[in-house]
Amino acid sequence: MTLPQRVSIVEVGPRDGLQNEKEILPAAVKIALIDRLSDAGLSTIEATSFVSPKWVPQMADAADVMAGIRQKAGVSYPVLVPNEKGMEAALAAGVQEIAVFAAASESFSQKNINCTIDESIARFIPVMETARKNNIRVRGYVSCVAGCPYEGAINPARVADVAARLHDMGCYEISLGDTIGVGTPNKILAVLDAVTKRIAVSALALHCHDTYGQALANIYAGLQAGVSVFDSSVGGLGGCPYAKGASGNVATEDVVYMMNGLGVETGADLEKIVETAWFIAEKLNRKPASKVAVALRPSS
Repeated sequence: MTLPQRVSIVEVGPRDGLQNEKEILPAAVKIALIDRLSDAGLSTIEATSFVSPKWVPQMADAADVMAGIRQKAGVSYPVLVPNEKGMEAALAAGVQEIAVFAAASESFSQKNINCTIDESIARFIPVMETARKNNIRVRGYVSCVAGCPYEGAINPARVADVAARLHDMGCYEISLGDTIGVGTPNKILAVLDAVTKRIAVSALALHCHDTYGQALANIYAGLQAGVSVFDSSVGGLGGCPYAKGASGNVATEDVVYMMNGLGVETGADLEKIVETAWFIAEKLNRKPASKVAVALRPSS
């Protein structure tokens, strides 16, 4: 199997990684994190989320973060938008790209955002319309593609259905999320087989969590299936608060190290990413959740 010569990494640490942290970090730290990631050669950095501060206090400073970052030419800074109100705030902040989020599990949708899958997708209709009018690109996320903490295994056909609905609404890319990290390569390949019957693989991304240590193996399986976009989080930041033991997103530096070893281009500077992993980990008073960051710890 021929692997892609180059892959794109979507850095989700500043949003997905930090959103569930109990310690509220100052906007200045988040801005510094994003600027460091920009300098490390990452071309897509999910910066923040325009959600209710009541539900996600860590993201209450979204407008300040967007105003403070040093936006580099050629780098995209998407933000998560859950509904019309969030879209209005994102527009006011001058964003150029947004992401919307649906689940492949009814139970997860109810527990996480208090509505059905159909209701969650209906909320995006006015968001998509506003995005079209303002030439804003929209990326779609589907969570729980390999399993749900409430329902267990998820039928790949259901993942394909939700992914296709988001794609048909106008999402240029669909990120398939193993939210609780239960996926194994065969499960991921089964999901991709189902989804690629509805959507071209060129419009898909993988978002792997490393709860059971399977993320890199799952990414490699995705590579073999033709996926060339992967979400990751510097230092392995993040995790699903609804999933027992969920240790977080796959670490960006672990992905870059593996891709380097495979001869697959990422455009990312591994040394700078490792430095950034330690920068944010120290702000959170812990080590990075990444073997590569620990092994390549910069000398102080």
